[in-house]
Amino acid sequence: MKSKNISAFAFAILLLLTVTSCQVIGDIFGAGVYTGIFIVIFIIVIIFVLIAKVFRKQ
Repeated sequence: MKSKNISAFAFAILLLLTVTSCQVIGDIFGAGVYTGIFIVIFIIVIIFVLIAKVFRKQ
């Protein structure tokens, strides 16, 4: 279990060092406007679900 956390952390650091946010956004919208809109809406829904779970516990 500990090695999975370390490898996930190492992957996140590698991703942060190699990909800038502008490049990611450019690639998303390069794939198509509707694909980009779908991904943005999906991320917003995930954020709302996580926030709802946090406040539901209290």
